Amino acid sequence: MPFPDIDPVLITIGPLAVHWYGLAYVTGIMLGWLYARSLVRDAHLWADGQPAASEVELDDFLLWAAIGIVAGGRIGYILFYDFANVAQNPLRALEIWNGGMSFHGGFLGTMIAMIAFARKRSIPVWSLFDIVAAVVPIGLFFGRAANFINGELWGGPTSMPWGVVFCNSYLMAENGCVAGPDPRHPSQLYEAALEGIVLWLVLRLLTHNRLALKTPGLVTGVFVCGYAASRIFVEFFREPDAGIGYLAFGWLTMGMVLSLPMVAAGIWAIVRARAVRSKTGRPA
Repeated sequence: MPFPDIDPVLITIGPLAVHWYGLAYVTGIMLGWLYARSLVRDAHLWADGQPAASEVELDDFLLWAAIGIVAGGRIGYILFYDFANVAQNPLRALEIWNGGMSFHGGFLGTMIAMIAFARKRSIPVWSLFDIVAAVVPIGLFFGRAANFINGELWGGPTSMPWGVVFCNSYLMAENGCVAGPDPRHPSQLYEAALEGIVLWLVLRLLTHNRLALKTPGLVTGVFVCGYAASRIFVEFFREPDAGIGYLAFGWLTMGMVLSLPMVAAGIWAIVRARAVRSKTGRPA
């Protein structure tokens, strides 16, 4: 099927250009914040009916989270995917339209922000992790949808009927379409479905079974494992990153390498949470 002729810039007001990608980040963060507030409002989900954080504290954390996501995501993209180009031209680091964001970098940036904020406000760190983990799939959904609109991070060639020819007036190079003339997997939409919709539903069922948020670290572990497994699966259909290609075996990609440790970390978080609750009968 042909790729729609969508301008990556949603609207231009004077010198200000509003990109779909930027709008996706803002929308994901705002909706995630509203959903997080709904979680702490429901006292029945928390041990002794006491939410780990208040709505006001989540309001204050919003700025910390935004900085962690954007700064970590951009730094991670540079280090993992674009370091050689930035080393040659340091100003490229500021060209957020010339490249992108790394989830793994954003993940680390947000973790640092959560730890710092939790210690500053005396909030249980693992419980804050759980709140944020429950809402991250919302942002992932909008981010991957924006990747599709931008016509970036496409998949490998396919003969499936839903294959997309990533070619329009905005995706042209001197020698034709930047993605070539062949239909490709819309891997951005695969990720939006798995990392966004499916993972959010799994975590929604988990957080509302009246036990998970009373076991700090459990929701975090399930999220980390779920994201990593989804990312690794989709990497088999996704075109490897330009300038990096396959790292080994003709199929191992940078996305897989960065996601594999997350599987181990997620399993550890789940085992730790269950062990602490089993040992004490109460959350850590």
